[in-house]
Amino acid sequence: QVQLVESGGGLVQAGGSLRLSCAASGRTFSSYTMGWFRQVPGKERVFVAGISWNTGRTYYADSVKGRFTISRDNAKNTVYLEMNSLNTEDTAVYYCAADRFGAVTDFEYDYWGQGTQVTVSS
Repeated sequence: QVQLVESGGGLVQAGGSLRLSCAASGRTFSSYTMGWFRQVPGKERVFVAGISWNTGRTYYADSVKGRFTISRDNAKNTVYLEMNSLNTEDTAVYYCAADRFGAVTDFEYDYWGQGTQVTVSS
């Protein structure tokens, strides 16, 4: 089992940048495909980005491709989401998720963090 804690959310102006972090507990972090999702009130949680546990392959939602970058540091048990050129439509609660030995395009994650709020002002 793994526990996930997100940080780095906050308020930013449109056009700005933020970096989210997700720290994972346990000694098996390198065996987890990691993902970021986001959710706005009244809507379903949607996939944002994922990074494979073994190949390091990344995958992005079309809405963030070219603006967001997911990366991981297995030595620190941490996954990051670098968000650039933010716009108001990026406002959401962002969640980190983990899927052991999962494929980056499976979108079926077993463990979730508590979320961190990102608000982009116009």
